[in-house]
Amino acid sequence: MSKRILVVDDDEYIRDLYEEILKDAGYSVDIAVDGADGFTKMKKIAYDLVLLDIMMPKLDGIEVMKKLKTQKISRPTVLLTNLAHDPVIKEGKLLGAKAYLIKADLTPDQLIIKVRELVKTS
Repeated sequence: MSKRILVVDDDEYIRDLYEEILKDAGYSVDIAVDGADGFTKMKKIAYDLVLLDIMMPKLDGIEVMKKLKTQKISRPTVLLTNLAHDPVIKEGKLLGAKAYLIKADLTPDQLIIKVRELVKTS
């Protein structure tokens, strides 16, 4: 059975790109269009990995992580950002994020390598 990954990003291009890359690598992929949509899906499904954008409408990635923590829902989460040294990343890691990925610097091959590495450790 393939590992199930949720991609939560309000940028349609990023969602579609990551979905295609991950599906081509053999993963089962769901997408969410914003933090509220992602949170709803995370409550229902125990994903093997969640790729969670930080900056989104409705609920940003940090708010999603706070809600998960409040409701004692644990999902292996990687933050997606374009900010390398932002204090928000530190907050996300304190809330349980396993890692963060800088979208602007990420090639498809690097995405797959990182996902494989994180899925193994979750």
